[in-house]
Amino acid sequence: MPGASGPTSQKNTGPAITGPGCQDLGSVVKKSMGSQQLARLKDELPLELAPPAPAPELTPAGVLVPLFLQDDALQVLFTQRTLMVKDHRGQIAFPGGVRDPEDQHLLATALRETFEEIGLAPEAVEVLGTLPGVATITGYHITPYVGLIPHPYDFHTSPREVKRLLPLPLAGFYAPERWSSGPYIFQGRTTRVCYWHNGQEVVWGATARILLHLLAHLGAYPIPGDHDATCLD
Repeated sequence: MPGASGPTSQKNTGPAITGPGCQDLGSVVKKSMGSQQLARLKDELPLELAPPAPAPELTPAGVLVPLFLQDDALQVLFTQRTLMVKDHRGQIAFPGGVRDPEDQHLLATALRETFEEIGLAPEAVEVLGTLPGVATITGYHITPYVGLIPHPYDFHTSPREVKRLLPLPLAGFYAPERWSSGPYIFQGRTTRVCYWHNGQEVVWGATARILLHLLAHLGAYPIPGDHDATCLD
């Protein structure tokens, strides 16, 4: 749920995996770390199909946090939203959206919306668990579900909703110097928002907060003094 110009291609494939070749000690450690991170998430994340109901003024939504292994290192798959969607236009986000009446639960919402946005079949997702819900200043209560997805995969993106797919290495979110936070004003209300910067790529708001919750489950707190990922959106 919450890309910057109009829609582009309707079909994307996952990033190519390079051939094996000689491995040094660093690559062996990297591989071990990716497998260990995945095992830790599988062990620690709860699975809540029916999380507590949000405040009545908030609209329930579900998103998928898609992870995949490339060279045994965990990668995170984001979307960039187009300018044609209702909210969070142009932002880097996770696939997902608002719960429909026919959705049995919010996990079903996250998987359905992910299929509609990027063409990832629900049966291709190994659901690892649930991250804490986040309330946004724009009126949503988002329940994030972490899922392991195949790689490579023949994605088919919605040209109305998704400008591009953006895979990024999970390791890139550990560095504190890439994170910042500050005040954000929306419709006369001021809140604190977290940002992750890497060149021209910026992840912020609810998506950044979900990332911080994911990192916390891996024992990483890149914003000093913010162990509870309390930045709001």
